[in-house]
Amino acid sequence: MASPSGLCPEPDPCEPLPRLFTDLGTGSGGLSDREAARRLVAYGPNEVRRREHASLAHEVVVQLVHPLALLLWGAGALAFVAGTAVLGWAILAVVALNAAFALLQERQAERAVEELAQYLPEHARVVRDGQDRTVDARDLVRGDLLVLDEGDKVPADARLVEGALEVDLSMLTGESAPVDRVAADSEEGLPALREPNLVFSGTMCTGGQAKGVVFATGGHTELGRIAALSQRARRETSPLERQVQRVAWLIAAVAIGMGAVFLLVGALAGLPLADALLFAIGLLVANVPEGLLPTITLALAVGVRVLARQGAVVKRLSAVETLGSTDVICTDKTGTLTANQMRLRALWTPDDAGKGRLGRAAAECTTVDHAEQGLVGDPTEIALVEGCTGWAEGREGGTAGRDARRLALFRFDARRRLMSVVTTEPGRPTVVVKGAPEAVLARTDDPPSGGPARQRVLAAVADMAGRGLRVLAVAVRDLAPGEVPRQRQDAERDLRLVGLVGLYDPPRPEVADAVRRCHTAGLRVHVVTGDNGITATAVAREVGIGAPDLVTVADSETLDDAALDRLLGGQAEVVFARSSPETKLKIADALRAQGRVVAMTGDGANDAPALHRADIGVAMGRSGTGVAREAATMVLTDDSFATIVTAIESGRRVYDNVRKFIQYIFAHAVPEIVPFLVFALSGGAVPIPLTVLQILAIDLGTDTLPALALGREPAEPGIMSRPPRSRSHGVISRRMLLRAWGTIGVLSAILVMTAFFYVLWRAGWRPGDPTGVGAPLHHAYLTATTATFAGLVACQIGTAMAVRTEHASLRQVGPFTNPMLLGGIAVEVAFAAALIYLPPLQRLFGTAALPLDVLLLVLCFPVLIWGSDELRRWAGRRGPPSEGPSPQARAPSALWDGDRSCAEKGSRP
Repeated sequence: MASPSGLCPEPDPCEPLPRLFTDLGTGSGGLSDREAARRLVAYGPNEVRRREHASLAHEVVVQLVHPLALLLWGAGALAFVAGTAVLGWAILAVVALNAAFALLQERQAERAVEELAQYLPEHARVVRDGQDRTVDARDLVRGDLLVLDEGDKVPADARLVEGALEVDLSMLTGESAPVDRVAADSEEGLPALREPNLVFSGTMCTGGQAKGVVFATGGHTELGRIAALSQRARRETSPLERQVQRVAWLIAAVAIGMGAVFLLVGALAGLPLADALLFAIGLLVANVPEGLLPTITLALAVGVRVLARQGAVVKRLSAVETLGSTDVICTDKTGTLTANQMRLRALWTPDDAGKGRLGRAAAECTTVDHAEQGLVGDPTEIALVEGCTGWAEGREGGTAGRDARRLALFRFDARRRLMSVVTTEPGRPTVVVKGAPEAVLARTDDPPSGGPARQRVLAAVADMAGRGLRVLAVAVRDLAPGEVPRQRQDAERDLRLVGLVGLYDPPRPEVADAVRRCHTAGLRVHVVTGDNGITATAVAREVGIGAPDLVTVADSETLDDAALDRLLGGQAEVVFARSSPETKLKIADALRAQGRVVAMTGDGANDAPALHRADIGVAMGRSGTGVAREAATMVLTDDSFATIVTAIESGRRVYDNVRKFIQYIFAHAVPEIVPFLVFALSGGAVPIPLTVLQILAIDLGTDTLPALALGREPAEPGIMSRPPRSRSHGVISRRMLLRAWGTIGVLSAILVMTAFFYVLWRAGWRPGDPTGVGAPLHHAYLTATTATFAGLVACQIGTAMAVRTEHASLRQVGPFTNPMLLGGIAVEVAFAAALIYLPPLQRLFGTAALPLDVLLLVLCFPVLIWGSDELRRWAGRRGPPSEGPSPQARAPSALWDGDRSCAEKGSRP
């Protein structure tokens, strides 16, 4: 026996079996226990290993010195300096909460790898020293001879050397139909997952018996490779996370810049340094957005709750907004576009009168059973029995008395691709065979080979396959009385074709409408599936993907980067068939390199790296694996593609609402800054129109509820009729700043300063007159600052109503469609009234009761703010419509097959 050091470093599992045995240092008797023990020491246990990661303390420090966290630290420090400890502690709590969220996100890859480990069985049957024995699965080594039976989990990657299996590869490929694996020669040019003689760690044997030689264990298996990809594909920050950082820095820069200017101007105007410093700190506290992150977080949390009720569980808050900026969806086929339930779609017989015979024969040649929940067994056979019930003359499931009539059963053979039974139906022994059309036809002499009848059969097979159907042929042979073949080769000969059946996994009924909504919203939909191209193309066309242009890549693994970029850079939608984990990852990376925001769906463990790499990974909650659910940022509880479109609409709404909140914050920053500038520029001749405590009362009291309510704003009209924004489009635009600062902000500043000077001039004040405590004008000054405070609150109300929509009128949006905003305004008014009219709060905040004429003046402010913005929007709607991007010519629909493409003909079904 060869020693571990003499083994081939990376054996080729597809090479001829004798050479593979030599490279692995093993044989038909397996390894010895001593050799297996040596190899275990040399190569390590058969398990999925977690990558070492940084310590928790290091990760905490990284999150606490994040740029946005540093800004919040500064805001908290200013709050403590200003004497508002409650605000300071609240900001520190926000910093801690955001750090905790980030830490949870960073650990998602490790949790996905832990989920992968659960697919490995605890024990395995091997041949060692020439005898069958059971060992711990983690003790398997290269060269071990595995014994696999129906119901076993495959513990390592192996090449079959004896027997045949039916294997469920769905945890790797995401495709529900079992595949056949047989001890035979390899087929040149096939990817590993499609090699007919290879089985892989973590998959399930659903039928058959076989032996296989282990060629890869632990991290070298297909499962281990996926784990490595999942850990290497690090999550990048979402568009919203990056844009919020820019917003925070912009606001901070404005605040710091204003404070510095104020200090300079105050010093030049002759203000005492203590006064200048005090009001500079007040100005900074007024402008630093203490509520930015909490309000955005709450807006996203509302989106999360709404989506959860609609069938989508979002694991990361920012993913809600990411969905809103998505412009490409890469979707799986089985279970997402389709219902993942095979159905009988077509019957074909040489003559229509034979369909009853075809239905009875197909139902006879099955092994499904009845249970309380319905039929149980192979999904294809369940679909066959359910579909043939009517043709089987109303028998229960088409299987009534089936087992009693059965004389012999030859189960499905993966090598022959046939199943056959001997039954007494109808009244005499009859062989019934079903299987792949080419395998059945090779054993039939009716219709004869080469004749026109045989050509009609082949044409019917091609037609069904072209419609994306899984085709099975059914044939029979009548036996002499008492004749019962004991060998299947004796039964499966001299057959007479009864007909063909076509099975189909139908699209979900709601998907076609969802795809239309995607196209209306400017989204492109690509299908990325492990299924064959013909079936996937048929499903895509049926639901409207690729209308009018669709390109099908028959074997996605043959695409190089240049060809992939050309495909994805065109206008056609693409079906990527036979996709591997690396292919999905390449597609996600290629789209992101083109500036696309990508949503990638998946349900198999092989999808985990792509789900982790995409801007937003969408996993299936019902049919998906735990690995996919851990790697994804959103899980669909109903597995429906339509839910993704609903989530995109919700994401757009959340993004719009974040912009509304930021506009609201920006707009009233101007009227808060202007009073300090007037005070500084006048050199103190004009008393300060607003105190620091009054600013804090606005920012932390009257501001809060309306800002939060804007996060609950319903979607604007036409939200799904506009194209998606580009990845580079910031949450702040010049137009948005012009609206917030240049129109609403400036008008608000003019109005509040008008109220301030109106009160002072009415009392006989002149610039430079004393207004301090004990001065004759002191009460008039308190009333004037109160008018400024009340004017700011009134302007906030008008701003809140104005920013509810960017283009539509308030009538279109509906003045009462956001009851939370109306409630927030009511609380805001009540809070402001308490500060103005309650004596204890008057002494604390330096306010005074407003006379009726001043109050009436202030009450006009909301209407003036909202009315001016309504006129601006009205003028914008009456202007010439902006032209959208001109549609580019699309390439003709094509089937992409390596370097060759051919135009598809025919209309979409």
